[in-house]
Amino acid sequence: MHDMTALTALGGESAQVDTFDGLEISECPDWALASLAGRFGQEADSAKAAQAFLGTALPDAAKCADAAPFYSFWTGPDQWMIEAPHHSHEDIAAQVKAAVQTASSVTEQTDGWVRFDLIGPRCHDVLELLCNADTRSMIAHSTTRTRMEHLGCFLICRADGHFSVLGPRSSAGSLHHALITAARSAI
Repeated sequence: MHDMTALTALGGESAQVDTFDGLEISECPDWALASLAGRFGQEADSAKAAQAFLGTALPDAAKCADAAPFYSFWTGPDQWMIEAPHHSHEDIAAQVKAAVQTASSVTEQTDGWVRFDLIGPRCHDVLELLCNADTRSMIAHSTTRTRMEHLGCFLICRADGHFSVLGPRSSAGSLHHALITAARSAI
C-alpha cells in the first residue's frame, strides 16, 4: 500500500501561517468547494432545492450566506460557490447535486482554488495595495470579484477585520507571495 500524504496548495503538510503586527495571513486548505448554477428555466426550482439543502436562501448579488456548516457566496447571475468543512463534506459536489437534482449544474471546485484568510486590523492596508476593492466599506457577508497580482480572485468579507481571498490553486505560490510582499510593505 502507498503511504501518501496530502499537501496544501503551497506544498506543505500543514497550512502556512504568516504573522505580522496586526495581521495574520493563513492558508486555509480545510474547506471543500462546489459551484452551483441554476439551469435556464429552472432557476426558481434550483434556488428552492438549494435553500432546503443549505438551510438558508442563496445570497443575492455581492452577498454571502452563512448557515453552518455551509457558507455560500454569489459569483454571478444564478451562480454561487458553496463551501463547507472538508472533513465532513469532502464530496460536497455530490451532496449538492443530490439535493438539487436536474435543476442545477454542480461542479467540484475544491482543488481548483486556494483560500487565504487575512485577519486583523491591518488587513485593509494590505488589500489596498493588491486590489481596487474598497475593503473599508465592505460589510460582513459581502463579496466581490477582483484582480490581485494579475489573478482573478474572489474577495469575501467574513467579518470586520476578516477577509478571505480565493484565487486559482495553480497560482497559490504567486498569490501568497503577493500577500506577504504587500504585508511587509504596509506593516
